[in-house]
Parts: sequence; C-alpha cells; structure tokens
Amino acid sequence: MALGQQIQAWRISRGHSVDDLAAESHLLPHVLEEIEAEEVDPSASLLEALAAALKIPPAWLFSHPTSFRTLFDDQEEDASSAPAGPDPVTERILAGSRMDRSLYVLLTAIMQSGEPKLLRAAEVNLRSLVKQAKQATIPLAEPPIRPLRTT
Repeated sequence: MALGQQIQAWRISRGHSVDDLAAESHLLPHVLEEIEAEEVDPSASLLEALAAALKIPPAWLFSHPTSFRTLFDDQEEDASSAPAGPDPVTERILAGSRMDRSLYVLLTAIMQSGEPKLLRAAEVNLRSLVKQAKQATIPLAEPPIRPLRTT
C-alpha cells in the first residue's frame, strides 16, 4: 500500500476528518488530500507533524493501522470486555516517546527486520506487558508498629 493510502488509513482509524487532521498538523486541507492521493510526496518534517497529530511514531505511517492491532489485542479476551479507550501500554509508550525516542527505534527495527522469531518474541513480550498493565496492583504495606507494653 502506498504511503498516502497508509496516512489516510491512519486518519480514518483515529476518527479524524481531512480538515481536523490538517488543522492539527498545521497543513492546508488540500495539501493533506494531495498527500493521500499520492500527488505530493511529503517531507520528513511533514510526516513528523502528521504522526504527532495522530499521536503515533512517524515510522508507523509506513504500515497500515491494522498491522499493529495484533500486538495489542488479546485474543483470549472476550470482545465485549475490551476497553473503549486506547490500550494502556500503547498510551504509556506514546507518552514516553516524548522524552525518549529509542523505544520507537527499537520497535521499528524489530518490525522492519521481518525475522519471524524476533517478531514472535516481541509480540509475546508486548502481550505480557498488556496483561500486566490490565491487572490491578496494590502496593505492599508494612504492618503498623505496635508500641511495647511495659508492666
């Protein structure tokens, strides 16, 4: 699939109209339409602006949004119990990327390598992180110290 079609798929999957995404990425709507129609080849800075507006790493624009669902969807869960919002692990990764882009570089390198064993290991680890994030945790509390009685 061509880059313009990938960008359009991401826009639609995130629920943005052309006007909304153009405004968020500081573009004119007709420029975004030209990019999606493959009439204009976007620059790296333009791709970064679009990715930032979509709240995804720029490298993800080169893959269809459905290719990332398999990493974060839990096949064992009932579809009716799926959370309405974004996956908590994805949300934390996206929030952390503002400070450290090395995680994106690592995930992108794993996905681009195409090595089946490496991809499977990454998928298993990401699924494990998702399950851990969904489990409620209660910090251990120390029992209260009782004063010694003197008789």
